Amino acid sequence: MRILKTLVLAAAFPVVAFAAGGHVALDRAPIDNHDTASLQRGAKLFVNYCMGCHGAQYMRYNRLTDLGITEQQIKDNLMFNADKVGEPMLSSMDAKAAAKWFGAQPPDLSVVARSRGADWLYTYLRTYYRDDSRATGWNNLAFPNVGMPHVLWELQGTQELEAREGSGDGHGASHAAPSLKLVSAGAMPPKQYDAAVADLVNFLVYLGEPARTHRVQLGMLVLLFLGVLFVVAYPLKKEFWKDIH
Repeated sequence: MRILKTLVLAAAFPVVAFAAGGHVALDRAPIDNHDTASLQRGAKLFVNYCMGCHGAQYMRYNRLTDLGITEQQIKDNLMFNADKVGEPMLSSMDAKAAAKWFGAQPPDLSVVARSRGADWLYTYLRTYYRDDSRATGWNNLAFPNVGMPHVLWELQGTQELEAREGSGDGHGASHAAPSLKLVSAGAMPPKQYDAAVADLVNFLVYLGEPARTHRVQLGMLVLLFLGVLFVVAYPLKKEFWKDIH
């Protein structure tokens, strides 16, 4: 039922959904790819709320074992539209049907964190508000007039836009930054929802480069090796060149 609900809510997301952005100040995302518990929670949110429409075609389910999840746990809890753990994490929505229904296929999210940035995603997923002028009923501060509805509204609740009082420009317009007010509580308190979004963004960052942690560790070892090599090579160089002026 969760997948079907997500499918109904999020299928209208166009291919250009990440092509534009607002001018809102971005909040810093508390990203930590060493926090496997956070990555596991993010994977759960991604599967339940995102994969109804979006996929991660460059990521395979069995790669989630790097996060401390067994293949059996992946099969039991994270695989709803695949048969083997070696398959890529594809959307449950048929691409041809999506193009027919909504004019475009919802974009793949494999590298969205690398293209948009973790701070943008963290801000974007927390700044949805009700807007009856939009077809979906939702709008977003970080991405004005976004085509994607708020798929996490049950968790966050409903926010409304309220403009802060500020100086006008002579025509009654305010230059003050808008703010959001929570008018209907969701399943999670605000701090818990922010933490859940941080987990989801943390997982999206991991999706963009699953080998990053290993690459950084390998890079440190290489630098350590070069440092030791320098200690040996420098006296050797001085010995070879001592008679050359």
